[in-house]
Amino acid sequence: MSEEILTQVEDGVLIVTINRPEAKNAMSKAAAEGIAAAMDRLDSDDDLRVGILTGAGGSFCSGMDLKGFLRGESPSVEGRGFGGVVQKPPEKPLIAAVEGYALAGGLELMIACDLVVANENAKFGIPEVKRGLVAAAGGVMMLPDQIPERIAMELALTGDFIDAGRAYELGLINRVTSGAALDGAKELAATIAANGPLAVRVSKQVLKQSRGWPMDERYKRQTELIAPVFVSEDAREGAAAFAEKRAPNWKGR
Repeated sequence: MSEEILTQVEDGVLIVTINRPEAKNAMSKAAAEGIAAAMDRLDSDDDLRVGILTGAGGSFCSGMDLKGFLRGESPSVEGRGFGGVVQKPPEKPLIAAVEGYALAGGLELMIACDLVVANENAKFGIPEVKRGLVAAAGGVMMLPDQIPERIAMELALTGDFIDAGRAYELGLINRVTSGAALDGAKELAATIAANGPLAVRVSKQVLKQSRGWPMDERYKRQTELIAPVFVSEDAREGAAAFAEKRAPNWKGR
């Protein structure tokens, strides 16, 4: 994996750090490939329950590396898109821990995550129009799914930033911290990781996919996905642990 991406595991949580602080973690081809590899690892390793994506040096990601762009480099990965994640996020939960700036492609990385914890001083925006570009890695398409359309339109057409307080009011982020965003993200990840892994994965799957299902097919399609969860070893273990007043021993099957 590229040195531009660092990984570490803590209690079933894979922490993935964009390590280009000298460039405010602007996304390069190598960094995108490193994130894609980390996402593959997250989904394939049964011991990993949750992922956290963050940035080194006090900034999340300032967007595409424009120097690389001028050299003809694309910070995307085939099948996964910008940053190795925006077009194909992992099946397991992914939390963004945001310090400093989440701008342009950085914001698009963030909204590709399932949950967001941000420091109170963080800034968010899609300023591509200020550079004659379009927020094409999900910004203009996905942002209206997460905040009101008129607010998304304003951000896209002005290129202006919003602060963490405004982002929280809009529901763009889950939690605002006065301390390190990564600490807050670890706390949230630990809560998720304590739950049944099959139930967590399928809950995310239904939440993500069901908005596109025809209304008259929703329960049928949900049943197809959740039926295996209800007959799993984990379901029986969860009930037994509750009855015996102990912590469950999840198997992920």
